[in-house]
Amino acid sequence: MSEATDDFDDIDFFRGSEFVAEPYPYFDWLRDQCPVQRESQHDVYMVTGYKEACAVYADTDTFSSCNSVTGPFPGFPVPLEGRDDVSDLVEQYRDQLPFSDQITTMDPPKHRDHRHLLMRQLTPKRMKENEEFIWRLADRQIDEFIDRGECEFIGDYANPFAMFVIADLLGVPEEEHGEFRDALSRRPREDAIGSTKNQSMSHTPLQWLYDRFSGYVSDRRLEPRADVLTSLATTTFPNGELPEVIDVVRVAANLFAAGQETTVRLMGTALQLLGDRPDLQQLLRDRPELIPDFVEETLRIESPVKGDFRLARRNATVGGVDIPAGATVMVLNGAANRDPRHFDEPSEFRVERGNSREHVAFGRGVHSCPGGPLARLETQVSIERLLGRTAHIDISEEHHGPVGERRYHYVPTYILRGLTRLYLEFTPA
Repeated sequence: MSEATDDFDDIDFFRGSEFVAEPYPYFDWLRDQCPVQRESQHDVYMVTGYKEACAVYADTDTFSSCNSVTGPFPGFPVPLEGRDDVSDLVEQYRDQLPFSDQITTMDPPKHRDHRHLLMRQLTPKRMKENEEFIWRLADRQIDEFIDRGECEFIGDYANPFAMFVIADLLGVPEEEHGEFRDALSRRPREDAIGSTKNQSMSHTPLQWLYDRFSGYVSDRRLEPRADVLTSLATTTFPNGELPEVIDVVRVAANLFAAGQETTVRLMGTALQLLGDRPDLQQLLRDRPELIPDFVEETLRIESPVKGDFRLARRNATVGGVDIPAGATVMVLNGAANRDPRHFDEPSEFRVERGNSREHVAFGRGVHSCPGGPLARLETQVSIERLLGRTAHIDISEEHHGPVGERRYHYVPTYILRGLTRLYLEFTPA
């Protein structure tokens, strides 16, 4: 066994910082041993193979999403070892896990009913209305820094842009957008999901959004108006039953939290690539019809979510590996999207790769990210407008170093993948 392999075996992926900036050698090392491999620090079964990842995502009967956000931390409230099936314990204790009130941790049939509430806000009609706002918003955000010839892209553009898009989608009055920006921007970045800083996770970290949307929903149910918030407040479950106010509020809060984080990371990676690769930037300037393909390849090669967790309800076998009931499984989207068995030369960025869209950056199956199409649209519009309003975009050497010696800092979590800051310089068109 090589020295590098020894180092990998000894490093804690979840609590160490060694793989925050560059996780892919570790993912490759895991996959080279086996596409399903138990790591030694926390006994998590790491799924790095594409086929194996899809198999876990598809089998909701065997693999519960109750721990999808938290994984091995803080762990399940009671011991799960030594049983062939722990489904009864999962149902009995799942509400004690962090994020248990969010759709991402629900299993069918409850997940189906709550996803129905969410999808009612993502209808083609509503998405079309939102798209019109997105185009206006892109230019409005660019107006704030275009004359300076430089910006910190994450803070000046990506964060407020993604937040305003979700606010508009859910019908938050535009005059209140600034209040949302101020409140949500105060949330410390150390609170990011899956922090490697070994801190405890609050049970409900979205209280400000809960309070705000509880007021919106209660008000619209008492006094309906001809607006999006009334539609949100009066949406029913598939059986026609009106949800509790808190059920609707959770859907709205999830869109804000999950939708904003992944979109910001995606846009940051996209602009990092364009700034670092003049050839890619020129290609998209010459052939803007390739922007959607560029976004898909960006999602494949740098998935904004490194992975999702599952808990095995019963004994299972994936990729020839036996997984015991009660085990924590991590499906590593970022690794599956670089599986050479499915993607040829996976470490190469190819805009016109034939199968980029087969990536699992947004998951797969019933838990696939419902906001994926919106994130794609936001990124495509942003790229088109930024290229349209600049003659050239460069990475700031003052902040990130010269070509070949770049310095980037990534969000210190084992779940999210993205830059904390991205300083750009550009010449207005």
